[in-house]
Amino acid sequence: MQRLKSASLLVRRSVFDSLCKRSLCSVSNNPLLSETEDVVLEERNAASGTAILNRPSALNALNLSIGARLLKLYRSWEDDPDIGFVVLKGRGRAFCAGGDIVTLYNLVRAGNLEECKEFFWTLYTFIYILGTYLKPHVALLHGITMGGGAGISIPGTFRVATEKTVFSTPETLIGFHPDAGASFYLSHLPGYLGEYLALTGDKLNGVEMVSCGLATHYSLTAKLPLIEEQLRNLMTDDPSVIETSLETFGDLVQPDQASVINRIDTLNKCFSHDTVEEIIDALESEAGRTQDAWCLSTLKRLKETAPLSLKVSLRSIRQGRFQTLDQCIIREYRMSLQAMSGQISTDFSEGVRARLVDKDFMPKWSPPSLEQVTEDMVDQYFSRLTALEPDLELPTKEREAFT
Repeated sequence: MQRLKSASLLVRRSVFDSLCKRSLCSVSNNPLLSETEDVVLEERNAASGTAILNRPSALNALNLSIGARLLKLYRSWEDDPDIGFVVLKGRGRAFCAGGDIVTLYNLVRAGNLEECKEFFWTLYTFIYILGTYLKPHVALLHGITMGGGAGISIPGTFRVATEKTVFSTPETLIGFHPDAGASFYLSHLPGYLGEYLALTGDKLNGVEMVSCGLATHYSLTAKLPLIEEQLRNLMTDDPSVIETSLETFGDLVQPDQASVINRIDTLNKCFSHDTVEEIIDALESEAGRTQDAWCLSTLKRLKETAPLSLKVSLRSIRQGRFQTLDQCIIREYRMSLQAMSGQISTDFSEGVRARLVDKDFMPKWSPPSLEQVTEDMVDQYFSRLTALEPDLELPTKEREAFT
């Protein structure tokens, strides 16, 4: 197997060490930090390392411990010449349901913004590390794969979906924005599918994920044990060999006729407009002309989401189309801190309260309508909290993407 140059390893080890040290510094009382390392289990196989997300009762929701543990594991594996590739999977019925937003909600309510910053800093850093990893990466997206769960898998080399995979970026429904690299990968989907998924939070199944490129392979659940066994026995660091291995257990995919994938022409017609208001007008016009149930349900979804989130999410996706992964992540870090701070709006806290805490599903958005969302509000959402607030620092000079 290919061995990394020692000088490169020393630079990379230094980068990882500083990242891990920051991730665990001064956060011993952070509710997002678990007391044990068993939130991510480690397996060493013939020529691979496997990381297993191990919070099944919480649908493997991401906390600071998971982020720090993944950084540490991926550091050691990238440096290890005996590790040819890496596998990531979840335990239980979810791959990963996203970030631990209820704990974030409680931190915001307690005024603990610094702990929120540490979480986003660690998670977003890991996503960049994954997107620039020097070894092939296989994510087994079995079950729920939402928000941050997509963020810690889609930047990798291979993503295997099954008939039980459920993907979405539902952040606008809780007054937030699609983050964890979503503005990069959503903006690169066919047509304006990324805008649709970002604004509505609609779900895709495994077949749809493969059809639009979010997943690279599709296999029925019954074949997962065979896939895992073959990966455990592979002696390679060659992505083409891994790809051939995954294709051995692949199944043919064809999206259902009612799938949004088969409505791409109508979707593009409506979601290609410059503003949220124009998108809604186009959907209303199409619905009035055709009585299309998809248009009507899409309008209903948009009316349930936070108006400010709709506008910042649309701008985020549009900017992501012309930015690199690191630029997207750095911008999303600014956006996430603005959402947590409540300086512009308290929509995040209200959205989590309404959907996950009180569960009355009656959020009171602020502002309550698109007309009341000003350009200044949207501009501020993309700005640093203060002139002295540091931006997310990513090791862009030390890391080159795996090709």
